[in-house]
Amino acid sequence: MIANVGNLDRLARLVLGVALILAPFLLDLAIFANPLVKWGVPIVGLVFAGTALIRFCPLYAIFGIRTRSGD
Repeated sequence: MIANVGNLDRLARLVLGVALILAPFLLDLAIFANPLVKWGVPIVGLVFAGTALIRFCPLYAIFGIRTRSGD
């Protein structure tokens, strides 16, 4: 598993991931009344945060995308 997520991409994924994890619990929006959305959004956030932490995105690997320079 070769790292394919660069620093800027990693930061964006981490910020977006944390925002998605917290949004359903901190914001009182009608869309979060649906349980599928209320629990689906944090799961997507966990995926974003996880790929930021391990610096590897499986979809990037499938499509040959690499935002990390070097190596």
